[in-house]
Amino acid sequence: QVELVESGGGLVQAGGSLRLSCVASGRTFSNFAMGWFRQAPGRERVFVGAITRGGVGTYYVDSVKGRFTISRDNAKNTAYLQMDSLKLEDTAVYYCAATSRLARTAAKASDYDYWGQGTQVTISS
Repeated sequence: QVELVESGGGLVQAGGSLRLSCVASGRTFSNFAMGWFRQAPGRERVFVGAITRGGVGTYYVDSVKGRFTISRDNAKNTAYLQMDSLKLEDTAVYYCAATSRLARTAAKASDYDYWGQGTQVTISS
């Protein structure tokens, strides 16, 4: 079992930045690739990006490429989502998730085994 706890969400103006954190406990963190998803009101949960177990490789959905950066610190059992140049359409609840699959093969919610509770990110104009 892996428990994931996100933090760092909040209200920020368009063009601003936020950094989300996801702290893991339970099984060995470095055994899991980590993903980030988001869910806007009335919409399905969608993939944002993922990072490999060692943190060398990252994958992003086109809409956030160049603006969002995923990283991890395995010594701290923590994954991060740095979000820059935020847009109104980035408003959503953001979730981190852990998978035993390879990061490059895990772009669907069903690919992930464990989930955090989510943190709200609201972008204002």
